[in-house]
Amino acid sequence: MQSLRMIENWPVPTAAVAVVRADGSVAGAYGPQEHRFPLASVTKLLAAYAALVAIEEGAVELDEPAGPEGATVRHLLAHTSGLAFDEPRTMAAPGTRRIYSNAGFEALGDHLAEATEIPFPQYLREAVLEPLGMGATELAGSPAKDGVSTVADLVRFAAELQAPRLLAPETVAAATSVVFPGLTGVLPGYGHQKPNDWGLGFEIRDGKSPHWTGASSSARTFGHFGQSGTFLWVDPEAGDTGAACVALTDRAFGPWAIDAWPPLTDAVLAELGSA
Repeated sequence: MQSLRMIENWPVPTAAVAVVRADGSVAGAYGPQEHRFPLASVTKLLAAYAALVAIEEGAVELDEPAGPEGATVRHLLAHTSGLAFDEPRTMAAPGTRRIYSNAGFEALGDHLAEATEIPFPQYLREAVLEPLGMGATELAGSPAKDGVSTVADLVRFAAELQAPRLLAPETVAAATSVVFPGLTGVLPGYGHQKPNDWGLGFEIRDGKSPHWTGASSSARTFGHFGQSGTFLWVDPEAGDTGAACVALTDRAFGPWAIDAWPPLTDAVLAELGSA
């Protein structure tokens, strides 16, 4: 895909990108696919998927208590537990505000570790990474932000999101649909969004503006970006059957990303549409 060569002009030391179709085939790739990059908050997608596996296995339930008083696993996944961004301090009653929270995902990791009696990084590896052949991916700390991976590995994960093998398709559909609709909140880097729609660990595009995806991205697009200059989106309406895009860099998110990411996404979607 010619559109992927746009990363040559990104002001970053290293970048890699790939597009994977819903059938798991790679539509295009550019840059060092096996280079390991810090994921920052793209880690949350992997952590959320592991949590969903735990739910399907019966180790935990979506609506069991977890985190601050009155909160549940569902609240933690959907950033509605009321916990602050980066500290275990309660700022709102559960279910009343969308407060994007690293602390919430750390509480989720602790809850899952207690329920399964397996350290969360190990559970993630056994439940998600090993079955998908993601051998270059690891979690070396917080389930909110301390993942390391490659584009090649995340292509496998993006394929899983579009044609699930580890989870029931209905589970993934529910996780990538809006949970607690209508809540307002701040999308980090992009300001206040009304509403700030989210699924179970997955950010939902809907009508958000400004946004890190493209102007031509469908409202059904879901995914995440990271402060380390990384993103993964899945657009079920891309091309004929849907597609995903993974981009990893080693420059922190900032104005360069706000300027560079949407044109890449729009170019990818245009190329997929004309294929």
